[in-house]
Amino acid sequence: MTLINESRTATRRSSDLSKHSADVFAEAEDHTVQITRRDGEPLVLMSQREADARATLLQFAADLITVTLDEEGTLASRMANRFPWMLALSPEDRASCAQALVDAARASFATGQPHLAIAELTSWRETATAIAAGLSGHQVEWLDDAERVERP
Repeated sequence: MTLINESRTATRRSSDLSKHSADVFAEAEDHTVQITRRDGEPLVLMSQREADARATLLQFAADLITVTLDEEGTLASRMANRFPWMLALSPEDRASCAQALVDAARASFATGQPHLAIAELTSWRETATAIAAGLSGHQVEWLDDAERVERP
């Protein structure tokens, strides 16, 4: 698998970059642009956001590989060792989190869409942070006969 998802990559000549730079830059904000050159290897132009997402996905992949190489304990316990924020989750939620992260990573790698794994990782980490801060999933008790007031 290449790091560039070909279905979302446009190809432009280097002369397009010099003659129509605003158009090429606008295109690169939307998706990756491969710049071909006669005298060298093609270059890739992408947004910093996309480059950061790819770097985050690669780091996450490295973490997952490290976790899977360890043979001690369950997947959830090995992942909690690598991602200590998971310890704020219940044991059942740790198991769900571990499986959800592996599934999201597999989907990201298969489709070339880093946001799938990053969103799942961020969601679980923020949930663990909220639980650690004392927020809980207890049902909120709403008033049955709430009185409406006028907006200021």
